[in-house]
Amino acid sequence: MSDKIEILNERLFPVDRRTLFDAFADPEKLARWWGPHGFTNRITAFDLRPGGTWLVTMTASNGTDFQNRWTFEDVSHGRSIRAFHHEPVHAFSLEMTFADDNGGARLTWRMLFDRTEENLELGRFLHAANEQNFDRLEALLRQRKGVH
Repeated sequence: MSDKIEILNERLFPVDRRTLFDAFADPEKLARWWGPHGFTNRITAFDLRPGGTWLVTMTASNGTDFQNRWTFEDVSHGRSIRAFHHEPVHAFSLEMTFADDNGGARLTWRMLFDRTEENLELGRFLHAANEQNFDRLEALLRQRKGVH
């Protein structure tokens, strides 16, 4: 048994790889789709380079704020990002890869958590929450292309 819990999501998006990467790399676009349904975001720091900091306040539909602090560990522009989420509550790593695929671009999203009872419970709903992230990203990309 691994000492890590892996949550894996992937989706093919109807845009080229660089457009998909830019939806994360541009903080204005990122703020519009990040998080599950019902969340809004305020990004106060976004330094997309190894060692750079990302600070985002996620606000739930009930008005509760969640301060999130990330450190970018590795960035290959247009291809991949690896970041570490420090807070709140759950520390984990996130690896995103962006690949050309069948006329579109595939985003693969891999989260790794330490194996704890609390994280096992969290893992039960994270895959669905990540799919909501992807739904919001896809809606933004379709809106930008003029596709509804």
